[in-house]
Amino acid sequence: MTRALEKNALEWTVFGVGLILVMATVAYIVGEVVTTSSTPPEVVVQLGAPRRVTHGFQVPVTVLNRGDKVAEGLSVVITLVAKGEREEAVLTIPFLPHQSKREGWVTFRGDPGDGELEIGPVVYASP
Repeated sequence: MTRALEKNALEWTVFGVGLILVMATVAYIVGEVVTTSSTPPEVVVQLGAPRRVTHGFQVPVTVLNRGDKVAEGLSVVITLVAKGEREEAVLTIPFLPHQSKREGWVTFRGDPGDGELEIGPVVYASP
């Protein structure tokens, strides 16, 4: 009867590996909770070099969240002021996780080389 209660080497190995994985997961979660602060989203917008496309000029936009909280419903207004005219484009990013970046593009009819690009209001919500 004692033979039925004994575990073989495979059972002990599976138990040991499972225990290590569970303990590692718990340690990781505890470490994240302890080391992560709760700073609000810190949104930084960077513009790249414009390039000519079929219907105007495309400008790459990189949006970074350097904060520790999520930014939702983010909108960035990019304005081209050239030859006395203003042209606006809006880049919308539905979800920007903490410590992450997203890339997008805005298109203008006018040439950004003939004017100046301005980063306008950045609007977002933090749940």
